[in-house]
Order: sequence, then structure tokens, then C-alpha cells
Amino acid sequence: MNPGPVVHQEAVMGTVVSFAVYTRAPALAIEAALREAVEWLHWVDETFSPYKAASEVNRFDRGELSAGDCSPELAHVLALCSRLSRATGGYFDAWASGRFDPSGVVKGWSVDRASDILVDHGLADHVVDGGGDIRLRGAPPGQPCWTVAVRHPHARQAYSAVLCVPEGAVATSGTYERGQHVLDPFTGQPAADLAAVTVVGPDLTSADAYATAALAMGAKAPAWLAGLAGYESQVVTPEGRGWWTPGFARLQAPGTGAGPGTGAAPAA
Repeated sequence: MNPGPVVHQEAVMGTVVSFAVYTRAPALAIEAALREAVEWLHWVDETFSPYKAASEVNRFDRGELSAGDCSPELAHVLALCSRLSRATGGYFDAWASGRFDPSGVVKGWSVDRASDILVDHGLADHVVDGGGDIRLRGAPPGQPCWTVAVRHPHARQAYSAVLCVPEGAVATSGTYERGQHVLDPFTGQPAADLAAVTVVGPDLTSADAYATAALAMGAKAPAWLAGLAGYESQVVTPEGRGWWTPGFARLQAPGTGAGPGTGAAPAA
């Protein structure tokens, strides 16, 4: 009989990060790995939170720290923000709100690292779910892939897709809980053309940032997403219409549809 997962949930970074670890490792080894991963996430929260006055991000934003005085982790995130801005034509912008807020990349990046910590401890088969942005490693026992349900932006109890995903990541940016919270950096206005964007790719750092950028792009998003090598995606409009890449359709779990409902059409 395959063992069930060891499950842990941690309230951190304004959400709940859930761990599901499939392993026969001793309980103490699992506990030590989870403790290190959780400690990392809390350190990230203290360092990068835009809501904590004493965080390093806020001290940098206020000019109390120069780039040369930052921790290596903040320097790394600054470089990530610059790279992602170039990759998205400026639609990923950590300064879009008028202050430095790298939240659009920090959660995915920190969950990727938490997953790496589990792998470093020999726990290769696991899921780390950071408030709906998910890092998948290895595979569940006896299964070829992980089943991931993508919540529909207009119906709490419905899904816009049910995916069968091998090792990788699934990130969604949308208006689910926080409304129109993503800004178009070129207008300064909330992005309102799309209700949700889901991106599937090899790592959560990029997938999360690309989903956020695509939401900000609005009507331009499908053409840009279609050109992202190594990533598949789905878009849902405020009217409930959908668009998805051919590769996203191929990730659908058997017996499920490719899109969110009425009027859906695949990418060319």
C-alpha cells in the first residue's frame, strides 16, 4: 500500500502555504525538513513584506538601504525584477504602485526555494501550495502526474480546468479574492480586461510573474503567452470566455474539458 502524504499547513505571507509530502522517510527527518522550509518562508515574510514597516523591502524603498547594502536575497530579487520586466515588455513592474513591491515574484520564488529545501532533505515527491500557486516535484505514488484543479474566477465551487501536470508549477493571477489588484504599469490603472490567467511551467518563480504580467496586459496577453517557450496558459475574461494554448489543452485530465465554458476557443 502506498503511504498517504504527510501534510502541513502554515499561515505566512498573508496566505496559507500547504505542504503534502509523499515519503517513507522517518518522521523526524520529515519534521526537520518541514521546519527548515517553514522557517525560510517566515524569514521571507519578515524581509520582503510591503506591509511591515521594518522589512528590508520597505527600508530599501524609503532609501534607508542602497542596493549595495541589501542582503544577497534582496539583491537577487532586484535582479529578478529587472529580468522579468525585460521579458514581459515592462508589464511586470515591481514599481507599478509608485513604490517598490516585489510581491508578484517573491511568493513564487520563495515557494520554489521551500520545495528545494525538501528535495535537499531527500523528500523528492511533494506539493507546495502557496495560496493557489503550486510547485510540484516528483510524482504521487503510482501516478504519472499530479492532478491540479484551477478555480474558476466567477464561481467559487467550479473549476476552469483540471490538469494532469508532471513535475513543474501552476500559477494563477486573477480577481478571485482581492478584486482588480494588479495594475497596468503603463496607465497606473487596475487591469480589468481579464478575470484570470493561469500559467504552467517548469518553475513557480517565472510562472507566477508571467501570470501577473499577462493579467496586466489584458487583451495583449494571448499573443504574448502564445510565444512563451516552455510555458502553457489559459485566460478567462470577465464575461467567462476562455482562450488557451494547445499545450494547455493537452494537460487536461482525462474526461475534463479544455476551457472554462461558453465561447472557448484554442490558440491557433
